[in-house]
Amino acid sequence: MTDLKRGADIPVRHSERNGHLECNIHSACNGGLENPPSVMVIAKDVQTERGAVPTSRDRHLDEGWWRMKDGKSYLIPKVWKESSIGEVIKKTNQRDPRKKPDQVFQYIDVSSVSNTSFKIIGATPLLGAEAPSRARKAIHSDDILFATVRPTLKRIALVPSELDGAIASTGFCVLRCDKEKVEPKFLYFFLITDHFNARMAGLERGASYPAVRDSDVTESWLPLPSLSEQKKIAHILSTVQRAIEAQERIIQTTTELKKALMHKLFTEGLRNEPQKQTEIGLVPESWEVVELGKFFQIKHGFAFDGKFFKPSGEYILMTPGHFHEEGGFRDQAEKTKYFTGEIPKDFVLAKDDLVVAMTEQKSGLLGSAAFVPEDYKYLHNQRLGLVVNLDTKSLSKRFLFYVFNHPNLRVEVAKTSTGSKVKHTSPSKLLSVKFGLPSTLEEQIGIAKVLSMSEQKIEAAIKKKHCFEDIFRTLLYELMTSKICDNYVSFNM
Repeated sequence: MTDLKRGADIPVRHSERNGHLECNIHSACNGGLENPPSVMVIAKDVQTERGAVPTSRDRHLDEGWWRMKDGKSYLIPKVWKESSIGEVIKKTNQRDPRKKPDQVFQYIDVSSVSNTSFKIIGATPLLGAEAPSRARKAIHSDDILFATVRPTLKRIALVPSELDGAIASTGFCVLRCDKEKVEPKFLYFFLITDHFNARMAGLERGASYPAVRDSDVTESWLPLPSLSEQKKIAHILSTVQRAIEAQERIIQTTTELKKALMHKLFTEGLRNEPQKQTEIGLVPESWEVVELGKFFQIKHGFAFDGKFFKPSGEYILMTPGHFHEEGGFRDQAEKTKYFTGEIPKDFVLAKDDLVVAMTEQKSGLLGSAAFVPEDYKYLHNQRLGLVVNLDTKSLSKRFLFYVFNHPNLRVEVAKTSTGSKVKHTSPSKLLSVKFGLPSTLEEQIGIAKVLSMSEQKIEAAIKKKHCFEDIFRTLLYELMTSKICDNYVSFNM
């Protein structure tokens, strides 16, 4: 049986020894937490040109393997059966909600399904009279929705009980499982695999609006372990999914608490003193309302030549895309732009330089501030402002970071902008914006420390979430090909 234990949390390192595949989490992935989430699984032997080398605890010791071809090569144990999806589902029906114009129904469009969490994230209540022409597919609890429009985006979801009786778009293939043949969650997880995604990619039709037919889905090959094994596999993957969702809730809750805390600190301070009404709103009585430009200057970046932008290199071009809307540095990952031309020496950023987005590529980004994460790696380009000549005896840099990222100051920065589609501001306009300044450096540092603690909690939850996502991807592949035994999977979360 799967051993599920509630413990603490941490990262993902994969190693194979003595027939074990370990998904242990490395401390760097969880902000140095002492007890990481971990998974221990027993590896199954894989068929090679020379044959299988079975592990000592292999439940399919003598059964051997079959190599299947359906989109991609697929290894399954010989004791598993083959089927098509159509052989294990029941017929579904359509319903026209316009026939009852005054009745409210829940409508699920393709955009209502997340392709990261594989959940329905928003059903829309509509009157029958308001129903779009695509609202036709009646759905029930445990049905599986598979978006046939742009299928490789993986808009796949299992219908929860609260949406039993809802209506889905005709852009979905609705799969209703025969529960005597297949566990709904097992089929749901199989549809998420890279193997099935590759098959759908090979069947897409249309260049500008790629899609597959419902029959492409139902005629697809499906590996079938016993029903009891399907349920065990589904249970393991569902457990990791729930762990991911738990971290998402922590991130959301802590982010909301941080916003409330920021408002309280910037209107009441830390000293429990009376407030006063000012041109920027309520602030503690001892605070002063001053212009940003009284304490520092803003340096414009350099216009780097686009012909030297490459997908790899030594120096990274820092852009507004490196900023979160709420402030802070964002890793661009595969979207990172490298510059391979000659580097002007005054435009290489240092670790902990404070930079500000002067162009709003995305709503809410203008005025967002972030600290540079590494020394002499990032380049200061023309769309960013660099804080220079800061009077550190009067203004804490960390406190200034939170000033820039306060919602009220962002509103004032937006008022200084020009441009209709893409908003811009300038150093002089930005420096004219006013803010509330605590009377002592100690209070500034104290406020920054409190807010920083909230950020650390959010960052730790994000790292945990990423670790669980790594574990999910690993287990999805390993369990769906039976390379590991569901009987020997244990969790510490």
